[in-house]
Amino acid sequence: MTQTEGLPARRNINRGTLFFFGALGGILFGYDLGVISGVLLFIKKIWNLDAVQQGFVNGALAAGAIIGALLVIKLADSLGRRRTIIVAATVFALGTVGCTFAPSFEVLVAFRFIVGVAVGASSATVPTYLAELAPGKVRGMLSSLNQLMIVSGILIAYIVDDILADSANWRAMIAAAIIPAVILLVGMLRMPESPRWLLKNGREDEAREVLSSTLQGQGVEAEFDEIKEIIRLDGQQAKGTLKDLTAKWARPALVVALILAVGQQFSGVNAVNTYAPIMFNNLGFGAAASLLAAVVLGIVKVLFTVGEMFVVDRWGRRPLLQVGGLLMAVTLIVLGLCVSFIKDTGVIGPITLVLLILFLAGYELGWGAVVWVMIGEVFPLRVRGIGTGTASVVLWAATFTITFVFPVMYTNLGLAGAAWIFAAVCIVLVLLVTRFVPETKGRTLEQIELELRERVNV
Repeated sequence: MTQTEGLPARRNINRGTLFFFGALGGILFGYDLGVISGVLLFIKKIWNLDAVQQGFVNGALAAGAIIGALLVIKLADSLGRRRTIIVAATVFALGTVGCTFAPSFEVLVAFRFIVGVAVGASSATVPTYLAELAPGKVRGMLSSLNQLMIVSGILIAYIVDDILADSANWRAMIAAAIIPAVILLVGMLRMPESPRWLLKNGREDEAREVLSSTLQGQGVEAEFDEIKEIIRLDGQQAKGTLKDLTAKWARPALVVALILAVGQQFSGVNAVNTYAPIMFNNLGFGAAASLLAAVVLGIVKVLFTVGEMFVVDRWGRRPLLQVGGLLMAVTLIVLGLCVSFIKDTGVIGPITLVLLILFLAGYELGWGAVVWVMIGEVFPLRVRGIGTGTASVVLWAATFTITFVFPVMYTNLGLAGAAWIFAAVCIVLVLLVTRFVPETKGRTLEQIELELRERVNV
């Protein structure tokens, strides 16, 4: 392997283009999470789907994502971050074609599983790729691009669903996902590999060149030396193992990542993302109005994610998690009370929309982007690929649990009961963040790791 293998021929890497395409994988994640909410409105009638079958349609994506994230545990370190994202984009496009032409419920579930494999691989790799590219002072903002892409994908899906609602063309709703997949695939063919992965694999000239581009020529040698020092501390064991994750020096990072991964999904956000149109429909909105309400929620998600990007490196990660968690808990408690005591559908529908807007504002300020930022930055270099992969497996397992169980929960407990359960989870999450999650703003990945090693005397 030569020193220049894998680096695009063009030597001047545009910084904005670099981060845009690095984060574009989030659109694939977001679009498929969002589009199914509109699709379900139509296929549940066409194929006469019950609550469990609807859970399978939604849960298939998360189940596949678990497998995709498991594969990344090996691929992200051996194949590289960039190539892993390229493979994921290819699989995503093929799976989307299968979903578009699915002749039955069972075939749709099978291809949703395949799409999920790609989404899981992408979601496990993109945070690491962005964190390893971004300068420490703005890493929170740039890593938050991943969440901005996710919520943008959800919003695009809601808009497409709304546009196609009158025609009930659910196949076209799904097919539109091919466009971002192709853009990502073409874009990543021109992007460089992560400088930290390159240096860890002995490709120093390429690593220095990428660092020079992302840091705009400032502090390149200092950061280059910091990365080399971490590699020296790792010694001959440059590639981590699952056993390393539970070692004394890496265990605190694993605990933080697991709290964030489980908490993001158990907060109930994907119950809103995937079932909002159905919930509004049940509260008295027509199909078109339900999809329009979902578009409003999508716009809120994008706006508050943009807001988070501008404060995450000033306010810090932990305060945003705490404030966001409290806002989600309060709005869910109030939602449960309103649904329980207000029976007028002309009143409860708009109230529910307002409360869900506040819930999503809290989520996007805290548990949306911040979770992906921290999962990409808390793990030491030796286990970063395997650590983010493991965290993503757990996150997708939690996603599967929520998307599969929520239709049954909603049918048996009602919206109020489900809201109160999620509110209790949000309160617990605030307590866990206060106890276990450190602040990481403004520091390079190497400084975070060195402080971790100092705390555990390694």
